[in-house]
Amino acid sequence: MEFLAALWLPILVSAVAVFVVSSIFHMVIPIHKGDTHGLSNEEAVMETMRAGDVKPGEYLLPFCGDMKEMGSDEFKAKMARGPVAFMTVMPNGPLNFGTSLVQWFGYSILIGVLVAYVGKITLADGTAFPTVFRVLGTIAVLPYGVANLHDFIWKGKSMKVVSKFVFEGVIYGLVTGAVFAWMWPGV
Repeated sequence: MEFLAALWLPILVSAVAVFVVSSIFHMVIPIHKGDTHGLSNEEAVMETMRAGDVKPGEYLLPFCGDMKEMGSDEFKAKMARGPVAFMTVMPNGPLNFGTSLVQWFGYSILIGVLVAYVGKITLADGTAFPTVFRVLGTIAVLPYGVANLHDFIWKGKSMKVVSKFVFEGVIYGLVTGAVFAWMWPGV
């Protein structure tokens, strides 16, 4: 845990920097405007969901309980007929952006801690800016950017939408790498 004592400041500064950059992406440059769509029969769908007492959670439509059922003619027909969807149902009430922003900052701190750990076990104090930037920026791009590709692979999100998240993640990773390189011990 010595790495935390040595690198607590770049962990914190990188999280703040990522938070600021992400705020610019989402408020000044509304990069994700148009990523989601409404249903033409939204009220009817919502009323059906209320009547079914749908609880918060993750849902797959059509749903099957096991691999055997997935191979059945009935399930195949449901898939062919559609719609096929992954659906996240959240708790009722207004979105709590305050909680989400705190969680996002905490996630950025966690990434900073992991980047600091990898940096401390792989790079010596006094390592030059370009090397620290290259190594730790690459490490930070993985959770911020590359991790979003699973939504394209497994959840059917469009590559257009996913590529925006990957692009943002690359920027956040580069910001993190730059902060660590700038504040690296012994430089």
